[in-house]
Amino acid sequence: MFQYVRSVIFIIQMYISMPVVGLLFAPWAMFSRKGAYAACKTYSRYVFWTASWMVGLRCEVRGTVPQGEALIAAKHQSFLDIMMIFTALPAAKFIMKKEILMTPVIGQYARRLGCVAVDRGKRGAAIEKMVADVNAGRAEPGQLIIYSQGTRVPPGKKMPYKVGTAVLYEQLNQPCVPVATNVGVLWPKRGMLRKPGVAVVEFMPQIAPGMERNAFMKELETSVEDRSDALMAEAGFERDETS
Repeated sequence: MFQYVRSVIFIIQMYISMPVVGLLFAPWAMFSRKGAYAACKTYSRYVFWTASWMVGLRCEVRGTVPQGEALIAAKHQSFLDIMMIFTALPAAKFIMKKEILMTPVIGQYARRLGCVAVDRGKRGAAIEKMVADVNAGRAEPGQLIIYSQGTRVPPGKKMPYKVGTAVLYEQLNQPCVPVATNVGVLWPKRGMLRKPGVAVVEFMPQIAPGMERNAFMKELETSVEDRSDALMAEAGFERDETS
């Protein structure tokens, strides 16, 4: 019960601080993309800091973080992995559902960072628009993050990897860096409880450009799922083999 109360207090202050940080950095962010990056990374680090002493949740980034242009294909389990991956990368932007652009503070900063919004309900058209938008923004170098399963996936649940990642991999002709995580064990997709432990995102060895589509998708899914399973076990998750 005490951990639940601590979690609720942590969540309340986390969301109160979001517009505060957003407004403080707004004058800089309005005229400079560097200001937008500084705001988002400052907020994320504040959340990491408060999580560590309020609920006993520490954040750890492993592996070699890419510094140049790359496609980042990541496992997505909760809001925490978004902040951890973004903060680790020098110039990150996301492929995101277009509804997020309407969210106060987050939407305005997402636009400023050059994130690419897609309509997930229109599948083929969404992929075409995604590729066109990415190509149109290539003057801004950096790391493009895509969640290959298209949504947050709770620990223990399997969901297919979508072809949009392979389309971008082919079109961009950049290395793809898979990212595994265990954050959903400690910061779940739903609910208020935040558990103590070590939340990890791990940047894995890159996949060089030029692989055949099916082989690429198989390597990506196998590497991310296997490593995420290992990280979740490390965090104390036990898979229900009967489900």
